[in-house]
Amino acid sequence: MGPNATVTGPGRQRAAAPDGGVAPAGAETTTTAWSEYLAAARQLDGVRRSAAAAAGEQARSAEAAREELTVVRTGLASQQERLRELSVPAISLVPSPPELSEAARSMVGGPAAVLAALRAARGRAEAADAALAARGRFRLGSWSARGRNLLVYGPLALLVPLIQVVVFVATGTGPASVAALICGLPMPAVAFVAGWVGIGRVFRAGPGERLDRTVRFGALVCLVPAVLVTAGLLLALLAG
Repeated sequence: MGPNATVTGPGRQRAAAPDGGVAPAGAETTTTAWSEYLAAARQLDGVRRSAAAAAGEQARSAEAAREELTVVRTGLASQQERLRELSVPAISLVPSPPELSEAARSMVGGPAAVLAALRAARGRAEAADAALAARGRFRLGSWSARGRNLLVYGPLALLVPLIQVVVFVATGTGPASVAALICGLPMPAVAFVAGWVGIGRVFRAGPGERLDRTVRFGALVCLVPAVLVTAGLLLALLAG
């Protein structure tokens, strides 16, 4: 038995303190318990911080999901209105049961999954809008009144001047060209009247709307080619 140990009972010894005294019996146990307490406190603080970060992330995701939902709803409402104007059946604009089930499954993952699903839905809606816009450019109903009516006035306005040019090229400065020139003088008025009637037959106005025949624009379209061709043929005849 060493000189710094003291017998406290049968088979028990106390460790001596560094200064030669005897250390308390529970000091080592207290130090171990304190270390375990600090480790547990640090672990608990880490769990608390992780939970706070996760809660903050969920709150941000939920707020972003609400904003995204507002944008998607607005876009879908506008899209539904445009599809109704294209005579799409109303039942086709309502989600089917499988689509609703798929949407419900996408919400199980929490706000982050809902936000991702909403962003994907917004992308598909924007792609559909682009497709509708591309199709609308080729629909006469989306054209302006002048552009639409030009499809009727234009060919009628060019028909007679084209015939006059063909006759002049074929016969030269002869009686046939003079007759074609004279007969072509009233043709702009005839082309305008034919175009005015044709627009009413080809295009239809919507309920409560009045069909815009763009009278002044149509008269100008019918007159300009005839005047230019007549002037050119007249100069050619005088020169010949």
